[in-house]
Amino acid sequence: MPNKTLAVIAAFLLTLIVANLFGERKTITGINEKKNNDAVKKETQKKMKIEIWSDVMCPFCYIGKRNFEAALAQFPDRENIEVEWKSFLLDPTIPELPQHQENIYQFVAARKGISYERSVGMHQQVVRMAKDAGLEYHFDKVLVTNSLKAHRLIQIAKTKGLGENAEECLFYAYFTDGRNLSDDAVLTELGNDIGLTNAEVKEALTNPVFQHKVEADGAEAYRLGAKGVPFFVLDRKYAIAGAQSGSEILKVLETAYAQWKKDNSGLFQVAQGTTCTPGNECTH
Repeated sequence: MPNKTLAVIAAFLLTLIVANLFGERKTITGINEKKNNDAVKKETQKKMKIEIWSDVMCPFCYIGKRNFEAALAQFPDRENIEVEWKSFLLDPTIPELPQHQENIYQFVAARKGISYERSVGMHQQVVRMAKDAGLEYHFDKVLVTNSLKAHRLIQIAKTKGLGENAEECLFYAYFTDGRNLSDDAVLTELGNDIGLTNAEVKEALTNPVFQHKVEADGAEAYRLGAKGVPFFVLDRKYAIAGAQSGSEILKVLETAYAQWKKDNSGLFQVAQGTTCTPGNECTH
């Protein structure tokens, strides 16, 4: 697909939810963190951390997830990678039951001020992009809604070590199955599929702490320079903005890991004295 066409699609979907660059397709090769209270204290780590900001309503985020997985599958040191998914609420102003909820083509046409036919055509091109990543998008079934509840569910899933499960389940539910991600009954069912209990889902949807976590994730992304999602941050030194190809992601992953390995080549220094080994060999 020509780069010009991709740019048009990205610009269009830019306004699908909010006027953010969540379709941006560029790689940032370095991050300079603020030297203030927002700075993260760097310590010796056993695994290199990758943080991924996304919104379950962002079509490029699901594509980016698949491309990242493809890159990680080719990475020989993937067992030394820790992945954390983070929330990025693209448009908190969308109501749970927006106008044209059951027709995303009309929803986008109305917000963008374009024809219905053009909206359909744009979405069809995104469907083809998703197919190239091994995904099935059914925009004819998508139910537009506010994604805050879904993010709250992701936040409690993360506390149970189920963050990746939650992302995959909710992406599939929204883009492939056309589930209503603002419906508490639907979210309870999906929460069970993720591995959460009914009580845990209720806690996610009612306890304000999980909304605060969503908001904190978004604020953190902005501090790091994110203008939209998907946004991948590797060891707080490198970042990838947009749904890059698996090969491009792999290149940045290799670069970041090489630097991380260099920085963590020795977990600690040893002052050597007399020792005895498991074979009962002692040195003096």
